[in-house]
Amino acid sequence: MTEREKEWADKMRRFIKAELKRAGVTYAELAQRLNEHGLEGETEASVNSKLVRGTFSATFLMAVLAVLELEGLTLAAL
Repeated sequence: MTEREKEWADKMRRFIKAELKRAGVTYAELAQRLNEHGLEGETEASVNSKLVRGTFSATFLMAVLAVLELEGLTLAAL
């Protein structure tokens, strides 16, 4: 991973963590919501691991945005 990719990964990790905190959603609750929305197999530990690493799929990112009901997100917010 290049330095620029690491910067983007860290930026997205921090963004998701901030949105979870703002929404009052724990990793366990996020995992439950993701499972309910079809991202089967997510657990509190798997969510934690992805956010600690800072690397995850676009599918995971989009699902998180959907379950947190973040609409009208602009790149400037990132």
